[in-house]
Amino acid sequence: MVTQTPTPTAQPRPQPAPAAALRLGPHEVWPPVVLAPMAGITNAPFRTLCREFSGGKGLFVSEMITSRALVERNAKTMQLVHFDAAEKPRSLQLYGVDPATVGRAARMIRDEDLADHIDLNFGCPVPKVTRRGGGSALPYKRNLLRAILREAVAGAGPLPVTMKMRKGIDERHLTYLDAGRIAVEEGVTAIALHGRTAAQHYGGTADWDAIARLKEAVPEIPVLGNGDIWSAEDALRMMRRTGCDGVVVGRGCLGRPWLFGDLVAAFDGRGPAGYARPSLREVAAVMLRHARLLGEWLGDERRGVIDFRKHVAWYTKGFQVGSQARRELAVAGSPAELAGLLDGLDLDQPWPAHGAEGPRGRTTGRERVVLPEGWLDDPFACSPMVVSADAELDTSGG
Repeated sequence: MVTQTPTPTAQPRPQPAPAAALRLGPHEVWPPVVLAPMAGITNAPFRTLCREFSGGKGLFVSEMITSRALVERNAKTMQLVHFDAAEKPRSLQLYGVDPATVGRAARMIRDEDLADHIDLNFGCPVPKVTRRGGGSALPYKRNLLRAILREAVAGAGPLPVTMKMRKGIDERHLTYLDAGRIAVEEGVTAIALHGRTAAQHYGGTADWDAIARLKEAVPEIPVLGNGDIWSAEDALRMMRRTGCDGVVVGRGCLGRPWLFGDLVAAFDGRGPAGYARPSLREVAAVMLRHARLLGEWLGDERRGVIDFRKHVAWYTKGFQVGSQARRELAVAGSPAELAGLLDGLDLDQPWPAHGAEGPRGRTTGRERVVLPEGWLDDPFACSPMVVSADAELDTSGG
């Protein structure tokens, strides 16, 4: 069994506040902040809210698109690749396990002008993906990873191709340094590293030292850090500690699209004085707008409210909203009903002094990673029968 031996832990290095924009091919991103792709979350309505709060600054990536569904022009997938006219650059995350299909999808994106930037997903840790050799399991197969990256870069042509990955399958099977070198060699423009293994899922503490090690290993291209960024100050702290070139924010913005406004204030040097601290009344207004945007996007205001239900607990986190009121909000069936329920709350509450910051979203701990039989036997060999087209069915980002 071949495993990757990690180098000694990198020591924190004091640095000034970051001032450089993130370069992705012809695109300049300031501040160097990226919205992480999240399945069922980072659709066009949510990206609109985040972009509005940031004043259009930063990069906002679509939820994950499977390459197979894209080339087959699946109706739901074609809706997911919709970008608003104000989204520049248009950033699309692509997932695939078959090099040829990924290459076809990249060419389709290029030829049909579907996006300006392609990000490849190698970070998903959920069992239904890893058991088929996809997501965070795939980089263990070095040659397969190389083939996918090569086809994606060739198919994308002038479009920049980036990738998002995890440290590895578990602490005994780390892949991120090898994957980083392969990415550089195959022409990938930038790498985002979530400082957790697949086994950790979203539990424990993200390993920021691994981000520093990756930055040292691939100085040729930008490295972005991901994991445990719950505030704008966390983003600055990660960059100072690791030397990374930018940050990717995922669960920290759930129910807090204004976090991107905080990030702009932090990187522009305004600091806490520029951070949003909305009252519950202001949060309620954002909740209603979010639900209405979803209704417009789906073409059905009732479906929009139903899709919004998953966001209720995140938006109300830390506020004094009783359990009964939360349950009622989470089953609202129309914009009018949602508005009426919100009006019944104590909307004059200020931003909570405690409880509204910190972890949100999935926080599951260590789990056994489900892999195809014999997956760990050889990190270079990979039978095409092991990684099948089924690995692209019913996937979710990570």
